[in-house]
This record gives sequence, C-alpha cells and structure tokens, in this order.
Amino acid sequence: MADSTVLSTDAVAARDRAPQWCEWIWQHFGGLRSDLYGDTEFDGHIAATRAGDVILTRLEADRHRVLRTPDMARTSETGYLKIVAPWQGSAVVQQEGREACARDGAWVIYDTTGSYEIANPERVDHLIVMVPHESVGERSLRVGDAMARRFGANGISRVALETMRNTYLELPHMSESAARGAGELITRLVQLSLMEATGQETALTQREALRDRIRAYVQQHLRDSALSADSIAAALNCSRRHLYNAFAGEGESIAAYIQRQRLQACVRELQQASAQRPITDIALSWGFGNPSHFSRVFRDHTGKSPSEFRRGG
Repeated sequence: MADSTVLSTDAVAARDRAPQWCEWIWQHFGGLRSDLYGDTEFDGHIAATRAGDVILTRLEADRHRVLRTPDMARTSETGYLKIVAPWQGSAVVQQEGREACARDGAWVIYDTTGSYEIANPERVDHLIVMVPHESVGERSLRVGDAMARRFGANGISRVALETMRNTYLELPHMSESAARGAGELITRLVQLSLMEATGQETALTQREALRDRIRAYVQQHLRDSALSADSIAAALNCSRRHLYNAFAGEGESIAAYIQRQRLQACVRELQQASAQRPITDIALSWGFGNPSHFSRVFRDHTGKSPSEFRRGG
C-alpha cells in the first residue's frame, strides 16, 4: 500500500483554518499562493498518495484560488505536468494566455514550471494528478500548445480520465509494484492525450493502433495452424512491412508473439487437473503442426517437457 498524506481543517480551530489551508497548499504543491475570495470561514481536506512517480491528490474544499508567479515557478525543485479533474464543482485554469474550464467528465492540464492561476469559484471535489515533466518525453511534444486546454470528452483523454480516477480509488488495495505500474500507465495515457491534442498522432500512435489490431486478431485465430504474418496482413489489409514495423522495439517478432501465446494456452490447459486429452491433441488444437517442434519449444519455454510439466502440475 502506498504512503499517504491526509490533511483536514476539521482538527483546526475555526479562526485558524484559512491561514492553515494556505500554508498546506504552499507546502504540498511546492509553492502556491492561495486566497479564499475574502471568506473568513473555510473547510478543506487533502488526501494524497503516490503511484510510483505520479502523485495523486483528492482535494475537497470551499471556494478558493491559487496562484503561481514566475518567481515561484523558477524556485520549484521538480517540474510536473499537473492535471485537475473535478468530481464536483469546477476549475478555471489560466496559463500562457489561455483559459480552460473543467467540470465533471473533463480535465485540464498545466505546467508547474511556468506561472498559472486556478480559480475554484464554488465548493470543489477535485482529483489532482502530478506527472513528472521528464517522464512524458516533452522533447518530442509541443507541450506548451496543450497547456490550459480541456481534455476528457472522448477518445484517449477519456480513457486517461477514467484511469486516473480508478487508480486513485484503488491505490489503497494495490501492492507497491502494481501502484508503480498504474503510475506508468497514467503517464503513457497523458502522453498520448497530448500527442492527439497537438496533432502528433502520426507514426507512433498509428503503429500502436496497428499493434493492438494485430494482437486482437492473433487471439481470435490462435488455434488456426495457418496463422502467420502473411495471413494477418491479408486480413488487416496492410503490408508485411507495416506489420513488422508495428512490432519494432517490442523485443519479439510477430511469429515469436504467436508462438508465445500458443505456448501459454497449452500451459494453461495442461495445468487443469481435469484436462486428460493427449498432449499431442492439445498441441494440435492450439495451432502447433509438429509434435516434435512443440515439445522442443515447450521445454525452452518452461524448462520441462510437456509430460513432465503435466505430472508436476
């Protein structure tokens, strides 16, 4: 379970809540000036946790504003891309001459290495997500073009929104390694959202989309012994070159991917105590045409022959 930080004005005397809140905002978010629209009464709660390098904070509070001046931004130790995603209320973000408003079902992103202002003109329940600047790969992205823009209505940014929310809610039940993986997934989805928003969904995202189509087709036709790069290319109406390019950098070829999926299917079936079918029948049913070849690659995959694996299972 990830470490968490919980701050609440419930334990603070009424007269001290406003200044205490401003101090908490300054400390937790690395230097932010706050004001409460002149209100003298205030109620606020902060619950923060981490998913690897990604910081997720739920902020429930009465209306307030925050401001980060250029001097504050320059003195910040770590640069983040910061996201506000309301569950309740609204957030109006101003940065680089742009302004965007988010309510439930949307999110706005901004850059902590620059100045910005955020208005929360009503009581809010916000999810705030901070993704390290360097992990998004901003050198290949026109990050500035996406700041103070609204995301989340549809497409990959909608997937990112649901992932951020679900990750925050489920983090108390995750192991450290699972939380780190969830943080990496959030980072990747934010990166893809930025690429889509800035018109950079070119070679990279097209290649990823084709790779997903290839994997889906393989799963559907895994038992077909004729499954190959040629048959996949014909079915997906693309060239073999595009197929191979889609798997570039994956660490395995399409043929190796198909074989690994077939081996894993055979492993699952051999692990079932009720599975009494001959091993050769199992291999043939999952697309292996040669029993000797199957035995050899199975041993390479598991360290045991199929019969030894079944007895040990």
